Amino acid sequence: MRHLTPENQFRRVNLIVLIVFGAAFGFVEAAVVYYLRALMRFHENYSISHYKVYLNLGFITFVSPINSLAVSNRISDIEVTREAATIVMLACVAFVAARDWRRRLGAFLITFGCWDLAYYLFLRIEDAWPRSLLTKDVFFLIPVTWIGPVITPIVLSIVIVVLGAKFYTD
Repeated sequence: MRHLTPENQFRRVNLIVLIVFGAAFGFVEAAVVYYLRALMRFHENYSISHYKVYLNLGFITFVSPINSLAVSNRISDIEVTREAATIVMLACVAFVAARDWRRRLGAFLITFGCWDLAYYLFLRIEDAWPRSLLTKDVFFLIPVTWIGPVITPIVLSIVIVVLGAKFYTD
């Protein structure tokens, strides 16, 4: 077991804060998606039949929607911008959480992974969605739309958090 120097204590406390931030941000994301789905009366499994498929890996498919996923193209554009802002915010938190780039990357991975895991947990609590780990979801919209079963981002997020913790605490 490592000796708890002031630097190690600082990292341990920061690690907890990064996890809490990621989880809280995941709740905010779930609330936004819940509101969007309620306003659009959308509550179904995403299907790749409404998209131009660029690459289908089975566990993730990269597509371009034939029609806007949202009520309008303007809302879709704002949603893409909101996603970009989310990444910027996670990167900013990571930047202030560490002094070197390896630990900053670790902090980013931790907050990103916790954000994504909390997002699915809170959507399940708020709306009983997803119905199963095989339910299709839109994961990301940048640079194209990413779709696949919910288990894909859950597994990837667990790996990302573990990898991030390794980078952050070493």
